[in-house]
Amino acid sequence: MQAGEPSPPRPARPAPRAGATPQHALAQPAIPQPKPTIRNVAERAGVSKSLVSLVMRGSPHVSERRRQAVLQAARELGYRPNAVARSLVEGRTRLIGAIVADLHNPYFAEFLDGLQESLHGAGLRMLVGSGRWDPMFEAEAVEAFLEMRVDGLVLLSVVPDSLKEAVASVPVVVVGERDVQDVDIVVDDDELGGGLAVDHLVSLGHRRIAHIEGARSTTARYRRAGYEKAMERHGLAAEVLVEAGDFTEEGGYRAAGALLRRDPRPTAIFAPNDLAATGALSAADELGLRVPQDVSIVGYDNTHLAAIRHISLTSVDQPRREMGRAAAELLTARIGDPARPARQNLVVPHLVVRSSTGPVPA
Repeated sequence: MQAGEPSPPRPARPAPRAGATPQHALAQPAIPQPKPTIRNVAERAGVSKSLVSLVMRGSPHVSERRRQAVLQAARELGYRPNAVARSLVEGRTRLIGAIVADLHNPYFAEFLDGLQESLHGAGLRMLVGSGRWDPMFEAEAVEAFLEMRVDGLVLLSVVPDSLKEAVASVPVVVVGERDVQDVDIVVDDDELGGGLAVDHLVSLGHRRIAHIEGARSTTARYRRAGYEKAMERHGLAAEVLVEAGDFTEEGGYRAAGALLRRDPRPTAIFAPNDLAATGALSAADELGLRVPQDVSIVGYDNTHLAAIRHISLTSVDQPRREMGRAAAELLTARIGDPARPARQNLVVPHLVVRSSTGPVPA
């Protein structure tokens, strides 16, 4: 096109289709519908607001016919009680904080099953946090639950430095640790359990029995004490051999590797829990040792891992779900009567023998 020549006309845009939205128009946001209220539920069910409130709180003082009418109306309207408003009125949240040391350990999961089952029956809901065997995370988890105004705390193998402050704020139950004062406790007889493991191995002819010590906790300390006292009782004090470890599979693997490279190596290993024992099984396999022909291994907790067919781990059983139910019972009793004396619930372990233990090698 030469300078001065007129520009060619632009092609006309096609007319928009009938009913089409112009491209430059913005989509209008959906207007949120008002949430149904307790008044709406009462009108739909033909009852008073106070009766709806009783139903939502699970009160037993409502006839089944009226209860079903209220619940049906709530379902039809999509009504959900405002938990925050209810907690302000009642002065409680009906929430329980449960803090465990390690969410990867199946023992804790099985304990929480029993705890949640019993709390649900008492009209309480459970929130779970992890201390990760770290004092900083333990303290943060406790503080977070206290800020949420939980009605109580269950501390499983976790005793944070802030325990006294927590006890002063809410009812607390400690599980698995016993060296605390003025607190309800649920604990396994770990010293007895350690003795059961040694007694079993000695009955199979073992003398060089080693122990992998767990992470910092009274649980680990009492299991080690049970091991050492049983070795002394059987005249094997000179054979006591303890390797530092922890309650993880990796910790068990490292400790067992160190033990099984010794000369002479132990013919049996008592691990502090099933996770560490599975690590010990891996270490033995890596070194070309057969279980139980070359080395016997005993775990603790008797979790579902121990019963897996290709693991088949001899393990000291502590009744996990029973302990969870016991913790819930102590906590609800403490909520009902904050001034009652502190109680300790001691559960008794027993040994479950499987294929990971056998006679001492010839």
